Amino acid sequence: QVQLVESGGGLVQAGGSLRLSCAASGPTFSSSYAMGWFRQAPGKQRELVAAVTSGGSGIYADSVKGRFTMSRDNIKNTMFLQMSSLKPEDTAVYYCAADKRAALPGATVREYQYWGQGTQVTVSS
Repeated sequence: QVQLVESGGGLVQAGGSLRLSCAASGPTFSSSYAMGWFRQAPGKQRELVAAVTSGGSGIYADSVKGRFTMSRDNIKNTMFLQMSSLKPEDTAVYYCAADKRAALPGATVREYQYWGQGTQVTVSS
């Protein structure tokens, strides 16, 4: 089993910053897993924000490139999403996800086997 717990969400004004964290644990979790951040706004499908392999190969959604930075600490099994220049359209529930296959940073929901409970990010205009 793998547990993923997100934290760091909240309410911020447009142009502000937030840092999300995801702590991974469980007897079967490995730092070799690829990790991803997804988000889901009301009435919309869950979409990729960023993903990275244990080796550091990463991808970002076009909508967040240059504003968001994903990083991970493989020793502490923790992943981060630094979000800057936030916009109202970034408002969503943000989810942490893990993919045990790990070869590439997956871009779709179905590539990930483990999910956190989500943390709400609200950006006011």
